[in-house]
Amino acid sequence: MRPITERDLRASFVNCSKGDAKRLTLPADFADLPWNDLDFLGWRDPKAPDRAYLVVERDGRPTGIALRRASAPGTARGFSSTSLCSLCLTSHIGGGVALMTARRAGEAGRQGNSVGQYLCADLACSLYVRGKKQTLLGAAPDESVPLGERAARVLANARAFADRVTS
Repeated sequence: MRPITERDLRASFVNCSKGDAKRLTLPADFADLPWNDLDFLGWRDPKAPDRAYLVVERDGRPTGIALRRASAPGTARGFSSTSLCSLCLTSHIGGGVALMTARRAGEAGRQGNSVGQYLCADLACSLYVRGKKQTLLGAAPDESVPLGERAARVLANARAFADRVTS
């Protein structure tokens, strides 16, 4: 992913108000992000743990999506339960994968329509795919697909999710 300025990042959000985008908390290490290792930028809001954000390049421009972690009482998975992220296909145990929902952009979102997807709870898909971060399961099993193709898959899946939010 190409580096993005704070101003462009805040202007990129398609499913929240400009005021909400202005108030969102940036990642603590925003100035030092490993842009070359990111297929998209994703982070959890440290001030509001149920909120998360995903920014992906589409048609040469960033598209920001505000997310909410769906959590209903009694739905927490046990530590031994394994879940799979739908973007990077990384397996996690416990709460490593979360259902994230995004209000649709435009009129559909104002009517309450949303889309959801199971994602790495920390939105660090790019780092898991590149082996720069490990899950609680340890190192990912060797995948026969080359790294370039895995990274392209993550980006394609993130763009497809953004397409669902904006359509």
